[in-house]
Amino acid sequence: MKPPTFLNHPPEAPLPADNRPLVAPIYQSVKFTFDDVEETAKHARGERPGYFYSRISNPTLHQLELTLAHLQGREACLLTASGVAAVSLTMLGLCKQGDHVVVFAEMYQPTRAMVRNVLARYGVRYTVLSVDDLPALERTLAATPTRLVVFESPTNPVLKVPDLERLTSLAKAHGALTVMDNTLAGFHNHGQFPVDVYVHSLTKFASGHGDVMGGAVIAGRELIAGLRPNLILFGAALDPHAAFLIQRGLKTYFLRYEKQCANALAVAEFLAQQAGVARVRYPGLPTDPYHEVASRQMQGFGTMVSLELGGGGDAAKKFAEALRLFAIGASLGSTESLVLPAPLLIPRDLDTEQRAWSEVTAQTVRLSIGVEDIGDLLADLGQALG
Repeated sequence: MKPPTFLNHPPEAPLPADNRPLVAPIYQSVKFTFDDVEETAKHARGERPGYFYSRISNPTLHQLELTLAHLQGREACLLTASGVAAVSLTMLGLCKQGDHVVVFAEMYQPTRAMVRNVLARYGVRYTVLSVDDLPALERTLAATPTRLVVFESPTNPVLKVPDLERLTSLAKAHGALTVMDNTLAGFHNHGQFPVDVYVHSLTKFASGHGDVMGGAVIAGRELIAGLRPNLILFGAALDPHAAFLIQRGLKTYFLRYEKQCANALAVAEFLAQQAGVARVRYPGLPTDPYHEVASRQMQGFGTMVSLELGGGGDAAKKFAEALRLFAIGASLGSTESLVLPAPLLIPRDLDTEQRAWSEVTAQTVRLSIGVEDIGDLLADLGQALG
């Protein structure tokens, strides 16, 4: 081979069968090849294992899929380029014209936007309820055949915790599939409930370092098999290098989550004692209205704290800007602490009644608690309140 040819057909460096890397390599290749056409055709027909094109499947992604499915207590997983892509893939793949979907005022705004702005355009009807009002959910399901009930727990940003046993039972009794955004609770939570589909933003706790985006759809093998053709057609596949970084981040998942939960509880207890704080929302506080149900459902109470500041005006904005260790930024679950004040949280897509259900006010502040020294975090919160 001449040098130009050689550089495009470099020599292989195979490993002996009994010699393997402790950390799996990144298969940063779009294409995979077989030795002949017949074996390639067998793979295309699903008659043999292997890989052909990374938009369809990739070994680095498959390792992460197996890891996440096992952690959530389910059989299979699909990976997407972002958490929103996971939500969109699920709802587009499971709904058709004429279907009805239930969503809640207390949930991630882009999920509501997907239902209102995309699914509705293709003839999918929807109802917005409050997650606090399960009798209303029961009445809606009884009156209207429903395809999906889409929810999250704890809710974003005010951390309501619905009774998942009751919610999933109501959906199942009326033939609806349940789709749970489990991002805030984490992969080790809620697997004991008969949820049909879990979606996660891997950008948060899975990565843990705020430097990579991704999403996951986790469910039974048959349901995932039905969604996979849509993933291939939508072109929403995760990049192998991103999958590698997320797999690496998961090695410290429990260490980070436990530390962040401990910090969050300490922050909530501290804020509950401050004169300038009208209300603290954290399900780990015994005084929180969702403490009992969260204690039954969750391992750890999460890493988010929501608060209502006393007074009025632009107190939430001033508080956020006065913090020194809490960066004003989107997302959550990474090692650094973050803050979002009311001007960045107000659910402007909701009507007056729905906005009241959401309980997001002009004085709401959402904190994502990191792994910093708790004394430093409390000192920063104290000086900002002052």
